[in-house]
Amino acid sequence: MFLVITYSKAARQTLRNVCTAHEDVVVRRFGRAALFEQTEFGAFCALRLRARYGADVQVERTEPLNEFEPRFERAHRAATAFEERASPYTPYAKFAVGTDHPSPEAMRETDL
Repeated sequence: MFLVITYSKAARQTLRNVCTAHEDVVVRRFGRAALFEQTEFGAFCALRLRARYGADVQVERTEPLNEFEPRFERAHRAATAFEERASPYTPYAKFAVGTDHPSPEAMRETDL
């Protein structure tokens, strides 16, 4: 998918217009940003905005997160266990102590 982020009022207005005119290419709208389908027309819409507004439009190529990929396994297990914790007021750093779940520091240092 293509993530289009706008940084000026004019670019935001044009993004809204493109999203309204070409709903078939829009995956999701977020106000100042939108996700376009990863098709040639999606790229055209994103790059048209970039060509018109330059640095006021940022275009990034994204892919959906598959949380079940082996590289995300440790983070997925930790997130699931954390959301099932006994007290909703326990912060993750305290929750992870004494378990096999990674510390926040270890996760910050691990590139995926």
